[in-house]
Amino acid sequence: MYAPIMSEQIGFLGLGLLGTPMAANLLDAGYRLRVWNRTASKADQLVARGAVRVDAPADVATRGGIVVSCLWDGASVGEVVRGGLGGGLIERLGAGGMHISMATISPEASRELAEQHRAAGVAYVEAPVFGRPEAAAAKQLQICVAGADADKARAKPILVAVGGNGIFDFGERFGSALVCKLAGNFMIGAMAASMSEAIAVSRAEQVDPRLVVDMLTSTLFATPLFQRYGKMFVDGMSFSRSRIPDKDLGLLHDAAVACGTTAPVASFLRDHFRTK
Repeated sequence: MYAPIMSEQIGFLGLGLLGTPMAANLLDAGYRLRVWNRTASKADQLVARGAVRVDAPADVATRGGIVVSCLWDGASVGEVVRGGLGGGLIERLGAGGMHISMATISPEASRELAEQHRAAGVAYVEAPVFGRPEAAAAKQLQICVAGADADKARAKPILVAVGGNGIFDFGERFGSALVCKLAGNFMIGAMAASMSEAIAVSRAEQVDPRLVVDMLTSTLFATPLFQRYGKMFVDGMSFSRSRIPDKDLGLLHDAAVACGTTAPVASFLRDHFRTK
């Protein structure tokens, strides 16, 4: 079992809305960070706190060390792994190194990445994450993991440090944790579409949507997810403004096709959000 070494240097790739608070959490936990982002200025606040900004993704890595990536899609992860942006990450990590990928990508893409890492002697853990930026800042993320047991044990202290409040183990088969992530985002999309329509009808009927949402989310749908999103939708947030539904609903649809089943509701929802 691995114990966290708080003075250990961690590489971190991807400083978007979720990556930035997760990287900040690592600094809070006492880890030293080397960070990279396509838009370099997004690292400014972390650099002010002691992180080291590098010019190329592979430069975050130390031989035999750990790199966490929180990138947008499979193409982005593949690009840094294979060296399309200034040198290959896995070559720089070398034997004994570890890459923890927190991106939401297709299960098949994760299996391909796992094979590339295996061939280079680098451990790979898929660790897609549930949670908005405010959940990351509050260290209330829910993280699904898949990979070799020893690798997950080594990764766990890092995942807790980035803000993981719950770590859910989906075994050693790569792609399994991502199936759960895609299923979860699909179900969130279905909730968002139905709740938005319910609020719209309430307004059209001149019924205070806050009363409707408060009643439903304290009784029939008394879950933190419905409660949180209900308030945001009443206040005017549109789920379709995010690029996430289109990407992740598409990934679920493609995964269904690849394994010989169908996902008609996911396809409908993706088209629905595209028209909003």
